[in-house]
Amino acid sequence: MSLIADLKSLEPRQRSAIWASYLGWTLDAFDFFLLVFMLKAIAAEFGTDVKTVAVAIFVTLAARPFGAFVFGLLADRFGRRPILIVVILAFSLFSGLSGLARSLPELLVIRALFGFAMGGEWGIGASLVMESIPARLRGPVSGLLQSGYPSGYFIASLVYFALFDMIGWRGMFFVGIAPALLVFLIRLHVEESPAFIARRDKPRVNPLVELARNWKIALYMIVLMAAFNAFSHGTQDLYPTFLQVQHHFDTKLTGMLTAIMNVGAIVGGIGFGIWSERIGRKRAIIYATMLALPIIPLWAFSTTPLLLGIGAFLMQVAVQGAWGIIPVHLNELSPGAVRAMFPGFAYQLGNLLMAKNAVFQAGIAESRGNNYGLALALFGGVTAILIAMWTAIGPERKHADLTAAGPVEE
Repeated sequence: MSLIADLKSLEPRQRSAIWASYLGWTLDAFDFFLLVFMLKAIAAEFGTDVKTVAVAIFVTLAARPFGAFVFGLLADRFGRRPILIVVILAFSLFSGLSGLARSLPELLVIRALFGFAMGGEWGIGASLVMESIPARLRGPVSGLLQSGYPSGYFIASLVYFALFDMIGWRGMFFVGIAPALLVFLIRLHVEESPAFIARRDKPRVNPLVELARNWKIALYMIVLMAAFNAFSHGTQDLYPTFLQVQHHFDTKLTGMLTAIMNVGAIVGGIGFGIWSERIGRKRAIIYATMLALPIIPLWAFSTTPLLLGIGAFLMQVAVQGAWGIIPVHLNELSPGAVRAMFPGFAYQLGNLLMAKNAVFQAGIAESRGNNYGLALALFGGVTAILIAMWTAIGPERKHADLTAAGPVEE
C-alpha cells in the first residue's frame, strides 16, 4: 500500500515522464522484435537461410552504441526531451523503410540505420525518469521502464499473430511506423529533467574526459551489459524460430507462446524492480539470474505447447527480473554530467560485443539438425552464471544523489 500511495503522490510531470519513457522503450522494442518473427519469411523471399538473414539482427545491435553515444551527447547538451523526440521519429521512419527493401543488402543497411536511432532511446529515457522521481521509487519504476522491452515484444507477437498471414513481412514493418505518434504525448505533457535544468548554466564538461575519469566504472558496466545482452537476446531473439523450425508450430501458436513468454518478462521486471528497494540492486540481479538455471530444461527441451509455455513464462520472469534493475543500477553508477550518454553507451556497447548472438546460435542449431533448444539453453545457462559472478564483485550506489555532476565514488 505504501508503494501505491507513493506512486499516487507523484506530480503530473513525473507521471508523464515515466509513461513517455516506458512507451518509448515499448515501441522501440516493438519495432526491433518485428524482425525476429520474420527471419524465416525474409529468408524465403530473398532465397537464403535464417542464419544469413539473422545478420540483420547483428547490424541492428552493432549500430546501437554509436546512436547511444551521439544522441546521448546531444541530450546532455540540449536536453533529454527534444532529443528523445528526434530518436523516436528516426527509428519509426527506418522501421517503415525496412518494408520497402528490395534486397537483403538493402535491408541490412536500413536495419543498421534503425539500430543507430534505436540506440539513443534507452539511455535518454531512463535518465529523464530517474532524474525526475524520488529515490525511493527508482526500483519499482526501473522495473516498469525495463518491462517496456518485453511489452514491445508482446505487442509484436500479437501483431504477428493477428496480421502476418494477411499482410506479410513487408506489411509488418509498415506497422512499425506507429510509434511516431508517441511524439505528440512527449511534446504536450513531458517536461525537461530537473537535474539537466539545474546543470544547464554550469560549465560544460568534455564527455571524453568524463569517460576517462570514470574508466573503471565504465569498464565494469560495459562487461556487465555484454553479459546481460547475451542473456536476454540469447533467450529471446531466436525463440520464435525455435518454435517455427524445431517444433513446426504455425503462426498462431508461435505468436501465442511468445506472448506468454513476454507476460512472464513483464511480471519479472516489475517484481524484481520493486524487490530491489528492499534487498539492494546487486542481490536482486543475482537472485533473478540464479532462478533461470533450474528452469532451463523445462524451457528449452519440453515438447508440448503447455510445458513450453510454462517454461517460457518462468524463464523470462528470471531474465527480465534481472534486467528490471538495470535502468536504476546504471543511472546510480553513472556521473551526472554525462548521464544521458554514459549508461546508454555502456548498455549499447555491451550490445555491440554480443551483437552476433543470433548468428552464433543459428549456426549451433543448424549444425546439429536445427536443434535451437540446445543453442538457447547454452546461452541462457552460461550467461546467467557469468552475470551473477560479475555482479557480485561490482559496486552498488543505491539511492545515489542524481543531481551531483562529479565523478562517481570508487
